[in-house]
Amino acid sequence: MRARKIGIAVFVSLTALTTACTSQPPAVGSAPEPAPPSTTAAAGGTTFKVEEVAAGLEHGWDLGFLPDGKVLVTQRPGRLALIAGTAPGSALTPVTADFSDVLVRGEGGLMGLVIHPDFAQSRRFTTCQTHTEGGDPVDVRLVTWALSGDGRSATRVADLLTGLPVNGSGRHSGCRPTLAADGALLVGTGDTADNPDIPQDRNSLGGKVLRIDLATGGPLPDNPFISSANPIEQRIYSYGHRNVQGVAVRPGSGQVFVNEHGPTGFDELSPLRAGGNYGWDPSKGGTVDDYDERVPMTDTERFPDAVRPLWTSGNSTEAPSGSAFLDGPQWGALDGRLAMVALRGQKLLLFSLDEAGTVTEVLLPPEFDDAFGRLRAARGGPDGTLFVTTSNGAGDKLLRITPGG
Repeated sequence: MRARKIGIAVFVSLTALTTACTSQPPAVGSAPEPAPPSTTAAAGGTTFKVEEVAAGLEHGWDLGFLPDGKVLVTQRPGRLALIAGTAPGSALTPVTADFSDVLVRGEGGLMGLVIHPDFAQSRRFTTCQTHTEGGDPVDVRLVTWALSGDGRSATRVADLLTGLPVNGSGRHSGCRPTLAADGALLVGTGDTADNPDIPQDRNSLGGKVLRIDLATGGPLPDNPFISSANPIEQRIYSYGHRNVQGVAVRPGSGQVFVNEHGPTGFDELSPLRAGGNYGWDPSKGGTVDDYDERVPMTDTERFPDAVRPLWTSGNSTEAPSGSAFLDGPQWGALDGRLAMVALRGQKLLLFSLDEAGTVTEVLLPPEFDDAFGRLRAARGGPDGTLFVTTSNGAGDKLLRITPGG
């Protein structure tokens, strides 16, 4: 089957189940939608082979590849799994770790994951997780762990970064860590869908993309707000976000793209820019106390310099989650495309980008249309193979995606 081509600005969602974000009144007004591409490249009839690597997961949130070929997977209810390899039918082993402090509620729980580059020596990895004390929600935090030599347990090493705001309901807890080409740790965060000031407040870590040192959790010396006296602001790379779910680094260029959930539609894919304001402001410039989701996702009237999205879902809600680039000659005409998976939309979208990062075409591979339910994580493996997790509840899977039917 050939992948379907869709418009860049708006497309129609397929059958939807429950959305990743609670439905709200539609936004009134928005940034001008990106224009359709002037040129469209043919997909060449490319098809995809989708294989089940392992089942038995529950809301697989993120995954990372270990040097020995195994795969570590976080599960939102506060569980880790180690999968023996990337081939279909690989065995899954639970990893014992103390996640008793994790707030497992709504969208909150054990979320993003990044494997340290020196894992072969340190055995370290870092997770994003909602944190409680005495049963009360405290924050979202980054925690560094060490995996045992046999892979059956993990020990908490240190809290890398604390103080990301949390909603007791778990809403907008999104926390996606990704290593940039220069080794910086980029972390996309949610705005809690509660305090309306958070996205525009550079004294808060919520509704931001952070750029920090993976070893210390501190800000990097070339961050855009490093001259601030506030250590929170020093860690901020971009702000004015609603709920960042995907952070993807383009191979060979260092360009970074982020995708996030909009308020009943207007999901966005955007370029990451140092110091950029992405225009989400449910406080209406501080004039209201409630979290008003009727405001534009990218408010270019209030913020004329706001970073415009490269793509928006318009009035359709896709709830995009993880994203990663297809990388390697095995992908043929699709090499270099950005793959983005959707929760509510239950599909995979492929974005063609020119050298400047402008979207020129979007394809919908039919192999994914409602076939696997909600899709959460998307990460490229060491050999360029794409891996995706499902997020339907019990019986979730890790999928391996390669070219060819």
